[in-house]
Amino acid sequence: QVQLAESGGGLVQAGDSTRLSCTFSGRTFSNYDMGWFRQAPGKEREVVASIAWAGHTKYYADSVKGRSAISRDNAKNIGYLQLNSLKPEDTAVYYCAARPAVHLRTNGDWNYWGQGIQVTVSS
Repeated sequence: QVQLAESGGGLVQAGDSTRLSCTFSGRTFSNYDMGWFRQAPGKEREVVASIAWAGHTKYYADSVKGRSAISRDNAKNIGYLQLNSLKPEDTAVYYCAARPAVHLRTNGDWNYWGQGIQVTVSS
């Protein structure tokens, strides 16, 4: 069974940077896409960024485009989300998610989720 565990985050100042990590276990990491999502208080969960199983395709939400970077190290079973120039509106619980790679799945659902980690940006 796939398990995901986020780390990093915490309380940061506006304008600062932070890096979130997602440790993957239970299956072969390189067979899975990885995504980062976030949910702010009173709002629906939204996608922040995603990266394909081999790192060849990346997606960024408009809200973080240009000030974020998603990456992965398949040899270490870990993925990262770098967030720069943080804003108070980036405050949310951030979730790591995984789904089978495109050639291994039947739909685009994100099947596996971490427990989430809080990022709070103070102004």
